[in-house]
Formats: sequence, C-alpha cells, structure tokens
Amino acid sequence: MTVLDRQAPPLSPPPSPATATAPTGLRAWARDLALGARFAVSGGREGWARTALTALGVGLGVALLLAATAVPRILDARDARSLALGIPSASSQSAADGGTDTFIWADATTEFRGDPVSGRLLRPEGADAPPPPGVTKIPGAGEMVVSPALRDLLASSEGELLAQRLDDRIVGTIGDPGLVDPGDLRYYAGSSTLNVEAAGIRSSGYGREASGTPFNPLLVVLVILMCVVLLVPVGVFIATAVRFGGERRDRRLAALRLVGADARTVRRIAAGEALFGTVAGLAVGAALFLIARQLVGHIRLWGFSAFPSDVVPEPGLALLIVLAVPLAAVLVTQTALSSVAIEPLGVVRDTRPRRRRLWWRLLLPLIGIGILATTARVDEATRYVGQFPIAAGAACVLIGLAGLLPWLVEAVVSRLRGGPVPWQLATRRLQLSSGTAARAVSGITVAVAGAIALQMMFGVMQKDFLQLTGQDTDRADFYVSAEYGDSALAERMIQDFRDTKGVSKVIGTVETYVVATGAPTEQGWQPTTSLTVGTCATLRDIAELPSCRDGDTFVAHLDSRAAKQVGAAGVKAQNSRTDEAAVPGRKIDLTGDYGEGKGEPVLWTLPGSARTVTAFPDPMGDVHDGILVTPGALGSAGLPGATAMVSIKVDQQVPDAAEYVRGTAADIDPTLRVRALKNLERDKQYASVQSGLQVGGTLTMMLIAASMLVSQIEQLRERRRLLSILVAFGTRRATLAWSVLWQTALPVVLGTALAIAGGLVLGTFMLGIIGKSAGDWWVFAPYAAAGASVILLVTLASLPPLWRMMRPEGLRTE
Repeated sequence: MTVLDRQAPPLSPPPSPATATAPTGLRAWARDLALGARFAVSGGREGWARTALTALGVGLGVALLLAATAVPRILDARDARSLALGIPSASSQSAADGGTDTFIWADATTEFRGDPVSGRLLRPEGADAPPPPGVTKIPGAGEMVVSPALRDLLASSEGELLAQRLDDRIVGTIGDPGLVDPGDLRYYAGSSTLNVEAAGIRSSGYGREASGTPFNPLLVVLVILMCVVLLVPVGVFIATAVRFGGERRDRRLAALRLVGADARTVRRIAAGEALFGTVAGLAVGAALFLIARQLVGHIRLWGFSAFPSDVVPEPGLALLIVLAVPLAAVLVTQTALSSVAIEPLGVVRDTRPRRRRLWWRLLLPLIGIGILATTARVDEATRYVGQFPIAAGAACVLIGLAGLLPWLVEAVVSRLRGGPVPWQLATRRLQLSSGTAARAVSGITVAVAGAIALQMMFGVMQKDFLQLTGQDTDRADFYVSAEYGDSALAERMIQDFRDTKGVSKVIGTVETYVVATGAPTEQGWQPTTSLTVGTCATLRDIAELPSCRDGDTFVAHLDSRAAKQVGAAGVKAQNSRTDEAAVPGRKIDLTGDYGEGKGEPVLWTLPGSARTVTAFPDPMGDVHDGILVTPGALGSAGLPGATAMVSIKVDQQVPDAAEYVRGTAADIDPTLRVRALKNLERDKQYASVQSGLQVGGTLTMMLIAASMLVSQIEQLRERRRLLSILVAFGTRRATLAWSVLWQTALPVVLGTALAIAGGLVLGTFMLGIIGKSAGDWWVFAPYAAAGASVILLVTLASLPPLWRMMRPEGLRTE
C-alpha cells in the first residue's frame, strides 16, 4: 500500500458561524439616524459646506418664523405702553379745584419731516403731582425731558429746525417705561402759565382704559390672507433648503447599497442626515433671532421698531416650530427619494424615463379654490369670520403653485432646441435637472402670487376705508387752530404766518357760538348760531360779499352747495335757525351760555345794517354760516370760549416750508394744533394693516433674496467640478456666466407667469368672499417687475462665487 492508497481521516464539519442579529425597530432607527448625522459632518470641506448651507437656509426661515410668533406680544406691549401714557381728565376742571396731587397738561404734539413728535406741556398744582411714566420729576418752566431718539435728533444737524422749535433746556431723558418703542420721538416740557381757562386740562394720573373698538370683518379677511402670504414662502424655502446637496447625498447612499444596506436603511440614513442639518438650522435660526432681537431697537421699518424685551415668541408657537420643522425635513427628504432609485451600482433618476405628472399637482390648488368658493361671505355686519377655511384655502392655492412650477419648467425646457452656446448650456442643464432650478425660485413665485392677491384686495377695499375730507388743498396746505382766541390772537397768527418763510397766503378767523336774548323758541331753547370774526379779505374767502369794509356785519346763509352734506331740507332748516338767532337790532350774548346763567353775559347788538350773504366752504371744507363780523364792528367786546383758526398756503418750491410753519406755530403757542390738509383720509385700522403688510413684506422679501442667494451658491457648488472642466477645455468665463444667468432667468420667467395666473385666481376668489369684484387686472405688473429685480440682484451677487468656482482648483477631488 502506497501513501496514495491511504485514506485520509474524515474531516470534521466546520463550525457554524455565529449569526449576528441586526438591530430592529427603534434601535435600527436610532442607529441609522446616527449614521446619517455622521455623514452630515463627515466628508471634509464638501460635507461641512453642504451642512452649513442647509443650516443657514433653514436658520433664515426659522428666524423669520420665530419673529412672526413674537408679533402678538409686540403689538400687545405697544398697546399697553400707549395706554399707560394716556392722560385722563379729572372730574372737575374748575380753576379753583386744583389739589396737591393734580397737574395741568396740554397737548403739544408736533411733526418733523413726516415723523410725529409727541409732546405734553405740564404744570404741577401741588407737590405730590405725579410725573409721567419713565420720568422722575415734572420739569420746571423752561425745561424739558426728551426721549433718547429725540435727544439724538436735536443734537444732529438734521434736526436743526426742530431744535429751534423745541428750545427748552434738556434736563433729563425719558426711560423705557415712558416710550412706545425705542424710536419714539417724545418730550415733556414744563410751564408756569398753563391753566384750565385756556388750553390746559386738569388730571391726577396717567393711564387710560383700552377701547373696545371691534376690528372690521373685512380687514380680518385681509389680515388672514396677509399672514398666509407672508409665511407660506418661508415654509417653501425651508423645504428647499433641506434638499441642498441632494445629488451628492444620493451618490453616497448608492455606495451604502454597494456594501449591503437595504433600501429602508438608506432612507433612514438620509432622514438622519436631513435631520441633523435641520436641527443645526434650528440652532442657527435661534441664534439669528436672538441677534436680531438685540438689534431691533436700532432699526426702524416703515416707522416701527420694538424694545428687545417685547420681542418674545409665543411658547406654544415656538414649540410647534421646533417640532414641525424637523418633521417636515424628514418628510421632504423621503418624498424626494421616491423619484430616485438608489442601487449598488449607481443612482437612477426618473426624470427622463417618466415625465412629471400634472394631475396630482393640480389637486392641491383645486382643493384650495374649492374651500374658498364654499366659504361663507363676509361683510361689515358679519359677527364671526371663519379663519381656518380662509387660511387653509389660500395656503393650498399658494403651496400648489410651488408644486406646479417644476412641471411647468420641465414641460417648457424639454421643447427648447438650438441657440447660442450659453443658451444651449443653460437649456441642456435644465433639461437634465430642472427640479433644482425650479425649487430655487419657488419661494418668490409664491410670494409674488400672494402679493398680487393682496393688492387686488387692497385696491378694491381702499374705497371702503378711504373717504373724501372735503378739504381744498388748492387753497390751503395747513390749518392751525387754538382752543381759545380773540381778534388779537387771530391778528397775531395772521401776521406771524405771513412773515414765515415759504408762506404765500393766510386766511385767519375767530369763531364762537352765540345765543340770542329774549324769549326761547317753541322747543324751549335759546336761538343759537355761530359768529365768525375776520377781516374783509378773510371773509371774502368764506362768503360771497357784495362789498366790505371794516365795521360791516353780515348774516350768512347756506345754499345748494351744502345740500350734499345736509340735504335740501337741512339747508332750509339751518337757514331758519340762523334767522331766529341773528335778528338785526337784537342783542346777542357772546358767551354762548345758552341762557343757563353760567356767568355774566357779554351783550352785543347785531347792527340793523347787517346784510344777508351766501357762505361757501373754506379750505377745510367747513361752511361758516351765521353771523360774519369784521373787527371794527365788534369793537372791544370780548369773545369767551372763542377759537382762533388760520388756513395757510405755502410755496412747495421752498424746502422745509412745512417745518417753518410748525416753528412759527410753536413760537406763538406750543398748544396750537397744526394739521396738514389732504383730499383723502385713511381709516386707522386700514392704515395699521397696511403698515403691518409693509413691515412683513419687507422682511419676507429680504429672506427670499437671501434664500435665493444661498440656493444659487449651493447650485454653483454642486457644479464646481463641471465648471472647472469646461474652463480647462477652453470655455470662456463670460459664456459660463451667461449660461448661469439663463439658467436662473428661464425658471424665473415661467415662475412669474405662473404667479400672475395663480395670484389673479386667488385674488378673485378672495374678493368673492367679501362680495367684491376685481377693479384692476393689471395690479400684477409692479410685483412681477419686483420679482424680476430680486432675481437680477441675486444673480449679480452670485457672480463673484462663480468666478472662484471656475478656477483649476475645482478639479481637485476629496
């Protein structure tokens, strides 16, 4: 037997390998999410840049959302501060009823170059008179305390004219409790002559009760739409920021499939990567919000600012943001992966084999239109406005537009052929991957659509909230009045204003109510009418006089021009009342006590030569019917309780003519009221809503511009290697720059067209809710131009990064 014939001993079976049990359930989720978070911070500069851009994009949106949640508290704080600064009147205004804890005050509010300057004159009546909020002591005569903003303005060269008007010595600064916001222009000045017999009002404290004026239901609908329009673009941008670096992420996930990870695992890893970037974005957003919170007191938008202590998010809404943003990031990531097949040998996308479907993208806007179409109509008599249906319907329409934009861009660019080299580079890039470019402009598409709908509502509703004042701005620009007056004050006002720089014409009168003596009327009261004192030149500006010289008197009647306000029957009745009181040859009591015996009567006899004339409106729109008297006819008779009024026309070519007028008024008496005449006057609630839209719209457009810049940089970073290769092969940099511009411009043009259509549809259905119809279909033009301007600015701002990314260093691979 040879060695070969020997049989080898039987081999023992190999030991069975130990089977490793893979984690399942929550442990698997935790492992894969942690692995995704590691991928988010690994990968060198590329990984950190991708995560930083995502965190910055999400952080910008979160910061604005946190600011939006703080708006209710900001408004409540402003209202509380305004009410605390109000001064209620004391129960007694008699000159002899002052106490140790009372003070006399008068309103001395003025205006400087369009900004209101709140002012009060104060005179304590006793040692215990309380100072205003934020002030330790009532200033003495010739002294004043000012807000920090007013102090800085008075000390600057810009406030030189205002400093001449407010020339009292500054002895203190008003603290935060005495201001509405950090930019509040406010002062308190001391006085030694203020009394209740002139313009003064007695009080013993500060603070008013809140008024219960209900908010107009039509404005409630407008505010709901405004909130949706301002916040939906923020959510769209956050969803876009989460998908930054999507192509590189998909290649990493394909590598994981190659080493054995299944499809569910890579989805969980992708969710973890997105979750990490979003959580980092929450931290960045909170940091940006805290930084902006400290700066908010130094910034004024459309006349508004706030104290940092008032900028506090609502806890419930802030918690909702913290929970909803990461959840939305995970959902967006999982939805994006549904159109991608991640296999061990690569990534296969559905863009070429399967085109985007339209039918399901139409569902959301159609659902929104259906909700709005079935919402109950709202008018001024509506007691309850259904907020949820309006907000949900408008949000569905706007979000649906963001979903329609990728389909529209793909459908259009797939048909483009030929053209110059930059155009071909741009269109080919969009044909290969149009989703990223469409997402980059989806935020501004939604914002423009919402702005168009808002403007449609504002354009129609302003007719309900703007009213004609009846003031004649062709005859006068300003109206100055005093709560007291006589012929001497009127003459001084007329002369001083005539000597004021920039003033071209002055109309001054003194007016009071007088009662006739003798038997009362059948109704039991004394016949009453008004008495107006003015020079012949002045009286000719308020009545049709046949002739006039000093010493003449007239009895003025209304004519058919006044029928628009009081009707034909009202004109007849008013003229009858005037004739009952103004009887030539009868004595008239100039005190206007209506026969109640409040004081010694001041009697004056209406001359028998008084002629009947016709009165017409003055520049303020008021008609001075009754008795018209020249100063010589009144003689030395006093006019207790009279009011002096002056209408002023200025030369618009003189710079700061309005400030010279207000300065003269302050020199005569700081309590004189100066009002600028205007043809239209806005409702205060409507004005506040419009101001809120201006502030919110400014912040949203700033966010959209910043978000588009971040998105553009992210797209350039994704294509850095490709751009460097093209430059290395001899492609001109200008060609690449134009291609980038066309890649941005094409989605913008299509997005603008979609926004115009969507905005007009949304605006039409919103107007249907308030029972109105569209008045101007061309309201979209300014907003379309604004959107295009934002895109142009963002593209120009992205050119420097483009030059850097076309360097040869871009060929380097990590």
